[in-house]
Amino acid sequence: MHLRKAADRTVWFDGYVRTYLERDLQDLSAVAALPDFRRLMRAACFRLGQLVNQTELGCDIALPQPTVHRYLNLLETSYLLVRLPAYAVNRTKRLIKSPKLYWGDTGVVLHLSEGGEPSGAHFENLVLHDLLAWRSARIERAELFYWRTTIGEEVDFVIEAAGRLLPIEVKASGRPRLGDVRHLRTFRAEYGRRARAGLLLHTGKALEWIAPDVLAVPWWRVL
Repeated sequence: MHLRKAADRTVWFDGYVRTYLERDLQDLSAVAALPDFRRLMRAACFRLGQLVNQTELGCDIALPQPTVHRYLNLLETSYLLVRLPAYAVNRTKRLIKSPKLYWGDTGVVLHLSEGGEPSGAHFENLVLHDLLAWRSARIERAELFYWRTTIGEEVDFVIEAAGRLLPIEVKASGRPRLGDVRHLRTFRAEYGRRARAGLLLHTGKALEWIAPDVLAVPWWRVL
């Protein structure tokens, strides 16, 4: 029964991707080389949650950077791709720093990449879309970013709302550890009173203050 369900999902996603490529995409912009576009989609799936480097991506799949740029824009315009900007105090820098790449549907990512079991990046992608849905439902404006330093310290998500910052780390683990929150605490030290207590979202059941300034929460209790 389980195998039948997996087979049914494969048929459904095959039809979804085919319809997108052969009908919907043509309404947005003619893509003559559909095999190239499919290859770009698959390569982008393997970079889930990573910084976007269009030149490197193009080299990997033998496409020129302008073509990669155009295809990524088409994916974003058609809501299949999400590019998450970097947080910076200087708002202009937010526009020029490399975004992180996510997908509009975690199931599509798994299907295109033939990745088997979901990974931490897929869980992160799932949480991102719950956050985007929350943001869209708000009346007050809220922005969503990631944060990364030049030495590689990183916080998965940062919510900016009402002049305050909420740093969020996502761990595909049912047993969060103190070591999981070190970058959340670095972020809070960097931004001081503007930063709220950090959130560590995990797959377990325990709700606890894992550090004096970081609350570990099952993701399904928050989103």
